[in-house]
Amino acid sequence: MTMAEDARVGEVVEAATSGFVAQCSRLYEAPPLGALVRCGPSASAVYGVVAEVETRSLDPGRRPMAVGREGDTDDDVYRRNPQISRLLSTEITAVTVAHDGDGGRLLRYLPPSPPRIHAFVSLCSGGELRRLSDSLDFLRGVLSAHVTSPDDVAAAFLRQAAAVHEDPEAFLVAAGRELAALLSSEIPRLNSLLKRLSP
Repeated sequence: MTMAEDARVGEVVEAATSGFVAQCSRLYEAPPLGALVRCGPSASAVYGVVAEVETRSLDPGRRPMAVGREGDTDDDVYRRNPQISRLLSTEITAVTVAHDGDGGRLLRYLPPSPPRIHAFVSLCSGGELRRLSDSLDFLRGVLSAHVTSPDDVAAAFLRQAAAVHEDPEAFLVAAGRELAALLSSEIPRLNSLLKRLSP
């Protein structure tokens, strides 16, 4: 699925200074792993990198049951059981990487307070992604985030960021140098992450 830049993708349902969870506006329509998202009013926006995408039951005590019949397609299941869409929710978990400071300065560290619950979350434009990734000071926070696979998140983010830079190859080389400095004592992890930077 291709999502328009600056498209509203959801609403914050959990928030901490280190990250936030947003329920997506539509089932299965989430920004991809590594995407840069923004929440809150533009003068005090908080920016996060999508670190997890999850679809689950709205009722945590009830796990969805298989309802498909032999020969069904996925669409057949949803067409025959329209209530399914109202019983499930797609959510994203984002790692906070920056926030807007006084005078519109972009500060690449954690904000003093988390975004508000019910703040709207939007997919960042290519310009915002380029502006944030002009400096990779925040990468340490992504690599140390308590998510399933921070290395996959960092690699996905860097691949997307490279695509909006004038010279994608030069950007990835610079990113590789930054990763090498951050992970100098973890050579196997560094090598694995560098391999993931290829599109």
